[in-house]
Amino acid sequence: MFGMSLPEIIVILVIAVLVLGPDKLPEALVKFAKFFKYFKAQVSSAKSNFEQEVRIAELKADAAKLKSSVTDISSNVRKKLTFEELDELKKSASDFSTELKSSLDFSQTNTSSEGSSENSRIPSENSQNQVLDKLNVLDKLNSDPLNTKIDEQREGKNV
Repeated sequence: MFGMSLPEIIVILVIAVLVLGPDKLPEALVKFAKFFKYFKAQVSSAKSNFEQEVRIAELKADAAKLKSSVTDISSNVRKKLTFEELDELKKSASDFSTELKSSLDFSQTNTSSEGSSENSRIPSENSQNQVLDKLNVLDKLNSDPLNTKIDEQREGKNV
């Protein structure tokens, strides 16, 4: 204990008995034990707080790295997709949606004028619903707030 041998501990106990006396010695040992217990608790508390702060610092560093990588990725995506490419994508999506709408309108007029024939190549009602669902998705893409924000930014740069 603390690098002391048995003879050194005995010498300290003899001096304590002589100084404090046999009446006060047990009380002094209890106080010493309480102090030692309190000191040990404070050391372990400080150690756990230090370890927690180190973990928090590591998590902050990891979060900063992730944030910078996300920022880099988003800037790379913005650099790769120029405004012209976005316009081409929007135009092709709108052209595709108009073609699908016109073909659906044509097929619906054919079904109403011809009636139901087994040899016709008109899509079934389920496939028409699927196409309409896809058209709704394309319309949502065309009305995306990001696209309007990009258009506003482009108009601001061109002005």
